[in-house]
Amino acid sequence: MMRDLDLPKLSALAGLGSAATLAGAFGFQYLGGLAPCAMCLWQRWPHAGAALGALFIVIIAAIAPKLARGLTLIGAGAMLMNAGIALYHTGVERGWWQGPTSCTGGAEDILSLSANELLSTDTAPAIVMCDEVAWAFAGLSMASWNGLICLALFLIWAKAAAAKL
Repeated sequence: MMRDLDLPKLSALAGLGSAATLAGAFGFQYLGGLAPCAMCLWQRWPHAGAALGALFIVIIAAIAPKLARGLTLIGAGAMLMNAGIALYHTGVERGWWQGPTSCTGGAEDILSLSANELLSTDTAPAIVMCDEVAWAFAGLSMASWNGLICLALFLIWAKAAAAKL
């Protein structure tokens, strides 16, 4: 089925995949009450860029085919980069390596707060730690699932880059 699709259709498919992934992330956040950590937010940006890039490709493919093909390579790169971020995040969650101290419970951040700030319930929502798994399915965290989704979307973007216009 995918072998019959041209560059704009494959790009649209990849862009819709990123848009659906973002919609899922926002659903977990706003409907499920699972606030994202900093690394979760990092993983949203490439999806947003890929979804917007796909829309742009669909619009300009007929009038600027070389630009459209180049943008598919950027979409593929964004998904590969995002898969790397997701793998890094997964490793932090599983304790394979250290994550950023700003979101992995580093004592330096807590020590910089005053007693009033530590005990206040009027401050911003609690910091979501990057090394804690908020939700998992089949033994994989949201970061792990995002990494797998990004690899699948990378393959679609790569297929789009090689497809006819």
